[in-house]
Amino acid sequence: MVYLLAILYRNLYESGDILRGSMGEKIVIGKEEWCGLNKLGLPAIKARGDSGARTSSLHAFNIHPYEENGRKYVSFDIHPLQDNRKVIQSCRGLVVDRREVKSSSGEVEQRHVIKTPLTLGEQTWDIEITLTNRDSMGYRMLLGREAMKERILIDPEASFCRGTRNTEEIEKNYRKVMPKREGLRILLLASNPKLYSNKRIMEAGEERGHDMRFINIQHGYMNISSSQPEVHYRGGEWLKDIDAVIPRIRPSMTYYGCALTRQFEAMGAYCLNHSDSISRSRDKLRSLQLLSDSRIAMPTTAFANSPVDTKEIIKMVGGAPLVIKLLEGTQGKGVVLAETSKAAESVINAFKSLHANILVQEFIKEAQGKDIRCFVIDGKVVGSIQREAAAGDFRANLHLGGKASPVRITAQERKIAITATKAIGLKVAGVDLIRSKDGPKVLEINSSPGLEGIEDITGKDVAGQMIESIEKRFRRVREGQET
Repeated sequence: MVYLLAILYRNLYESGDILRGSMGEKIVIGKEEWCGLNKLGLPAIKARGDSGARTSSLHAFNIHPYEENGRKYVSFDIHPLQDNRKVIQSCRGLVVDRREVKSSSGEVEQRHVIKTPLTLGEQTWDIEITLTNRDSMGYRMLLGREAMKERILIDPEASFCRGTRNTEEIEKNYRKVMPKREGLRILLLASNPKLYSNKRIMEAGEERGHDMRFINIQHGYMNISSSQPEVHYRGGEWLKDIDAVIPRIRPSMTYYGCALTRQFEAMGAYCLNHSDSISRSRDKLRSLQLLSDSRIAMPTTAFANSPVDTKEIIKMVGGAPLVIKLLEGTQGKGVVLAETSKAAESVINAFKSLHANILVQEFIKEAQGKDIRCFVIDGKVVGSIQREAAAGDFRANLHLGGKASPVRITAQERKIAITATKAIGLKVAGVDLIRSKDGPKVLEINSSPGLEGIEDITGKDVAGQMIESIEKRFRRVREGQET
């Protein structure tokens, strides 16, 4: 019925017989339209009409509420053009509410609600808009039914009924009004500048106006002094006046990478993940003990030093099949599935004869080679994917040929991922969960989680959210809320 009415109104509009209601002319729009939020400094933004959504929403990041003359405002940044993070517009709006909104993915968040004029075609009227990060969505703005009221009907088969716009011209106009941004000096401490994750972090920081610098861990060296600790690079360059460091340390460089991170901390730089937290995450045994202290569910795990205890630790985890893990292993390497108790004894004793430290862990058969990677930033799960092992394998790591797909996690899984990250003391982490018959359990916590899988599957700008976390911290420092 709504579709037929939309077609009728469109035909009447095209013939010049425009219907009028109590609120003025009816507007027929397509499923997508260019509109304007001029008071926010957004003369042109592409929106999707959605009568299923109650409130309109607008893409926003760096959201910062404040008071002025007794009124509540919020400042925020926006990438006004879809699939273009180079163009950034700073906006501010009058806050009229703080509302709990449930997204299409089932996530619930508190959003600031602003009131601002909307221009569509030749008409302008006030609407309420919630602010949220819509990087993973198809449009920077969603037009909900409250904004439509009696004014709008949607023709679901049409697009741009109110006219098209030249995106190149729009981009030029936005660049003219973009304010000069005061960037931070941020170092990415890693090993491979060509790695997808590292390239994305560098891009995300540069897009937000920051001075980004890639520092290869093995080429940095330290002057350890009580009066003036220093870090030098390559031929002697003194790395000073650093605002923030993003440590992404490969396992083989953990000891030296954490030492460099500690040195930057001593110099007063803010490190997105603290050196102590990284060290804890890299020690599988210690991290499991910290999770145990926080009463976080995990597969039953045994650890022993002597081969004499082999049969006892196999019994401790419920017998075969079981998983044997090298403490120093990463990305699924050094992980063995022993199908029988005899095979388990042989593998354990072989590792012990090489003086290798291993964990023996309960095998969760009902998981069927699947696990869930939750990406946590600042105590919030910003994205999650399900990973499935390649045929004939039980390890779901993408580096080993596993497949990834979108997944909707439960409230319990979300809580466990956040609690586990806090237990290790990390700001940014990849938490691997497994679904067992007893509920979700934590397999592992990664302090340098890869971005390619999570960004590709979810469509979210996770690298940008890491940079945003640093920006929020420096904003709190400026406001005296943090030292």
